[in-house]
Amino acid sequence: MKRALIFFVLTTFFITSCGSTSTDTTSNSPAQYIENKGSDTIVNLALAWAETYQAEHSDVRISVTGGGSGTGIAALINNTVDLANASRKIKDEEIAEAQSKGIEPVEHIIARDAIAVIVNPENPVSELTLQQISDIYSGKITNWNEVGGEDRPIVKLSRETNSGTHVYFLETVLRLGSKEDKTLFSTDTLLLPSSEGIISEVRSNPNAIGYDGLGYVPDDLKMIAIAEEEGSAYVLPAIDTVNDKTYPIARDLYMYTDGEPTGVVKEYLDWILSPEAQEIVAELGFVPVK
Repeated sequence: MKRALIFFVLTTFFITSCGSTSTDTTSNSPAQYIENKGSDTIVNLALAWAETYQAEHSDVRISVTGGGSGTGIAALINNTVDLANASRKIKDEEIAEAQSKGIEPVEHIIARDAIAVIVNPENPVSELTLQQISDIYSGKITNWNEVGGEDRPIVKLSRETNSGTHVYFLETVLRLGSKEDKTLFSTDTLLLPSSEGIISEVRSNPNAIGYDGLGYVPDDLKMIAIAEEEGSAYVLPAIDTVNDKTYPIARDLYMYTDGEPTGVVKEYLDWILSPEAQEIVAELGFVPVK
């Protein structure tokens, strides 16, 4: 299911109801619309949720669009969406801009995610510390032989700056969680617009290193086990290691609304946190919040 859904990332969808045995599809009540836009990390999950929900609620239409966390939050600020998906927390300056336009962002945690660091299966490197990854992406380490690999140049891949995953990786990995640290991605880092772009490049390039949400990593790529610091345990990303907090690159995923949700939007958000919807979270490789 995960691999099938990946085809749809970064495309705008309007999903129409396919009916349900538990819903009266002959109802003449007018359709209710929910506009949902933002994070490319969340878009496959949002699509799966929307398809399932519409199959059970024939009077609801849900439009799901990617484009990045920044795009979703901008749409919320401009009052053009009901739900803004984000793989990072909304920034203080975004809140201020929203409030200046009469919008009051309210945060809803809808799932959790691990960021997997990935390499080509031909790469013999299997373990890295957070500091080593920071040094790779900031340009201090440039050859795989500096971290136990072969004498090959390291090709660094990242999501573009509008991506919430890019921002999270910068703050948590490159800057090691320090707000005073001003480390930046090396200028030779290749910025790619989608998860598929990173996966495709890592698959074809044995020198590449990239990062992506756990739910997007296919079986034919190699995930790096990560240690928080030298001497601590190396841990692979998984639902269990996110929940027990042993995997060091994990985060919450969000939806934002203008004020507390009401009506059909509240009903949909309540369903997203239900056992049925959270089961879909696990099926797609993310981490349920309940």
